[in-house]
Amino acid sequence: MTKDRQDATFNRRDLLKLSAVGGAVIAGASLVGARPVFAAEELSLKGKRIGISTAGTDHFFDLQAYNAQVEEVRRLGGEPIAVDAGRNDGKLVSQLQTLIAQKPDAIVQLLGTLSVIDPWLKKARDAGIPVLTIDVGSTNSLNNSTSDNWGIGKDLALQLVSDIGGEGNIVVFNGFYGVTPCAIRYDQLVNVVKYFPKIQIIQPELRDVIPNTVQDAFTQITAILNKYPEKGSIKAIWSAWDIPQLGATQALSAAGRTEIKTYGVDGSPEVLQLVADPNSPAAADVAQQPAELGRTAIQNVARLLAGETLPRETYVPALLANKANVGEVSKKLGIG
Repeated sequence: MTKDRQDATFNRRDLLKLSAVGGAVIAGASLVGARPVFAAEELSLKGKRIGISTAGTDHFFDLQAYNAQVEEVRRLGGEPIAVDAGRNDGKLVSQLQTLIAQKPDAIVQLLGTLSVIDPWLKKARDAGIPVLTIDVGSTNSLNNSTSDNWGIGKDLALQLVSDIGGEGNIVVFNGFYGVTPCAIRYDQLVNVVKYFPKIQIIQPELRDVIPNTVQDAFTQITAILNKYPEKGSIKAIWSAWDIPQLGATQALSAAGRTEIKTYGVDGSPEVLQLVADPNSPAAADVAQQPAELGRTAIQNVARLLAGETLPRETYVPALLANKANVGEVSKKLGIG
């Protein structure tokens, strides 16, 4: 991530100012002519019922984004209808069906495997219910609030490549390619690594799981270390989010293989603490702003219902935390 983008991030007051003059940070080819009509302080959801559906709330990112949506709907005078699928695809489909039947004024979907949720997002739109999303790349979403996952993937990959000197074996967790942000971040890793022929991704790639992500990552990495016992035979471990990184880091420390570095995304407090530890293998974590993503999505609902034309995507800044700057990043996130 560039310094210019870092300087533009994380300050709630700055984001509100941006909203007043131009909405949250936005980009994309489809944005031509998309200019906000309402300042953030003019928004209202009085008398509106807003469906909030999430794939789960067991992760720091999910819970922060979910709670922020509920709070923002209430702050704007609306009634949230909030449901949590608990990482169960069947329950996720069922809760979307229930929301559609209740005919809220809008539905916001937070995360979820696209092939599972997209048919139901389409049914909602066909029923005349506006659908907005957070971190879901669906053509049925009128607006998707998200981090710049292309930038996140590139920045994390470049940090990894730099840290290992452009060569060596790396282990990759790739268990959720059906989740759009994970796919983009993985593709960006591959795009960067292909220009460094001395870097090899160990095959087969690992599959991270939900639930018991930390324990499973610990077990899988321990098995990999037994297969590659010589120091230097593995240089880094990459994952699209930072809970597998947490388990991998714990496995490396337990095995005394702290020469191997770990990388992830989300900015969970426990992982940022590991990045701050000079003796920990945790080398970098890209911190997102989940609560700001939740608030932004609900404010976009209010804009839409007030007649404003929304951009296809609304980007909320993220920031790469590494050993050198993790204290500054944590402070900006309000968790340091």
